[in-house]
Amino acid sequence: MRLKVLAAATLALTMTMACASTPTASPDARVGPASALADFMPCTDAAPDHLAGSLCAVAKAPLRHDDAASGEVELFVRKFPTQGISRGDVWLVAGGPGEAGAGFYGLLDRFRAAFPGYDILVPDHRGTGRSSRVCVAEEAADSPGGRGLEGAEWGSCFGQLGARSPWVRSFTVTQAAHDLHDLIGRYSHGRETYVYGVSYGTQLVLRMMTVAPPTALKGIVLDSLVPPDGSEVWDLSHRSQVVDAVGREVLADCDRDPACHAKVGSSAIEALQRVVDDPERANLFPGGQPKAFLGALLDAPDARAMIPDVIADALAGKKDAIERAQTTLEAFYAPFMSPDAASSIPLVALISASENNARPTLTREDIAAESQALLFTSSLPLQLLGGADMTYARDAAFGHDPTRLPPVLVLQGDRDPKTPHAGAVARAETLAKAGEVQFVTVEGAPHYVVLTDPQHAEDAINAFVSRTSVGPR
Repeated sequence: MRLKVLAAATLALTMTMACASTPTASPDARVGPASALADFMPCTDAAPDHLAGSLCAVAKAPLRHDDAASGEVELFVRKFPTQGISRGDVWLVAGGPGEAGAGFYGLLDRFRAAFPGYDILVPDHRGTGRSSRVCVAEEAADSPGGRGLEGAEWGSCFGQLGARSPWVRSFTVTQAAHDLHDLIGRYSHGRETYVYGVSYGTQLVLRMMTVAPPTALKGIVLDSLVPPDGSEVWDLSHRSQVVDAVGREVLADCDRDPACHAKVGSSAIEALQRVVDDPERANLFPGGQPKAFLGALLDAPDARAMIPDVIADALAGKKDAIERAQTTLEAFYAPFMSPDAASSIPLVALISASENNARPTLTREDIAAESQALLFTSSLPLQLLGGADMTYARDAAFGHDPTRLPPVLVLQGDRDPKTPHAGAVARAETLAKAGEVQFVTVEGAPHYVVLTDPQHAEDAINAFVSRTSVGPR
């Protein structure tokens, strides 16, 4: 993979079921910065090597930052102090929108290398991890399904979402953005501070910079930048089209390579078309769904590289390569399967339906019809069905970008099947009106550059911090 740096001048970027009772929030909350239940203390679970030396804190924040009587949520933050003298802080903001900060723990060495000498702070934004959850009882750690949902918990939890209680309607992007502002203000006041966000985390960071920007950030790193709010081309209902476009680029790469082209025996697109059109070959794949399986392989570089082998084996009526690819994909996602790192499905459903779905009336039949012409698909459009029954109203911040920004670095793979490169460029062009934006394209990289191409990510972030930091190097 190679880096392609598109600096400000180059891109004109001169200036990314059954209803259950709803939880009752405490009536004595106050509006204002997040207050602390405790400052950072040694974490009780810091025995594992990757958590050694970490410090934990739980802060209280208003349920709604514009309503003093709304109640409270709790926000969990874990801090990983650097060795020696600290240069400042880096906040890591997870994606999802349901992913917890714990998904970063296995990548700490990469972030320490990218931001050497900085303390790393990892919050669980509201609705995720150890912070307050949308479905309080059903997502509790000691519930039957743990922090996930199990059995009857699905019905009771999604019943609460459908009831649209004040508690549920407060788990919005904008409320989480105010939380993040308050946490940074409390725990990083007066320190040189950077913020890193990935995927949905870039949406959350940009919403914070729109509604409640911290006063003195040195810089922002946006990894896999989301497209503009309200996009009718790159929104979640069009995820299969985005995935298919990237998949076809991968097949075109194969056709340009003589050895790969010979492996599939013809045009890679034609070869895959023969696979998906043949019921016997299609049944070789998990669930008999070759398009969805191949779409999932695009997330992981090693699994994606196996697509030509998968096609060749399927053409021959064999599933050996399919099974190897599935094992490779499962290994790629294994670090994100721990109980603390598991995604909050209720929060994903709530925010996705409310803010990131441009076609709420799309039907199952519509999705099936659109998929006919595709070779790679995503399950996400199907997961959005019925979401209109649980949405909250978009607030005034939706569709607006910050008016002022500190220096921004965008890391974007040009084979990203989730936050497409073209959508990131469109968002970056808007952000450039508010400050300096450096856009780095990592050629061949899929989603989440720090995860999928760590060396290029480290090099780009090192250079960015060296240029923007005022502290000792």
